[in-house]
Amino acid sequence: MDSRATMKFIRISPRKVRRVVDLVRGKPVEQALVLLRSTPHAAARKVEKLVRSAVANAEQANVGSPEEMMISKLVVDPGPTMKRIMPRAQGRVNRILKRTSHISVVLSEK
Repeated sequence: MDSRATMKFIRISPRKVRRVVDLVRGKPVEQALVLLRSTPHAAARKVEKLVRSAVANAEQANVGSPEEMMISKLVVDPGPTMKRIMPRAQGRVNRILKRTSHISVVLSEK
């Protein structure tokens, strides 16, 4: 049985989140949480919160205990991009892209 959790519209670029997600994909939950806690990236806090949510979902649905769970699937997809402008010299404009992410995690038993 699986336990799932998703986080949508996170205001961090998917490229930066994937850097953190690649560290913990396929690892046991306990080990993944330790890695995320010691990783100095802002995305690590978000991914840690998401993994904890999936563990809570597993406990609530009596799927399994955290010691027996591992991260079987952890995906980062791009969300909508907010487009902003920055005025530049001589009346020109540069576009600023504020990217968002959708993160999904699936926990399964070892």
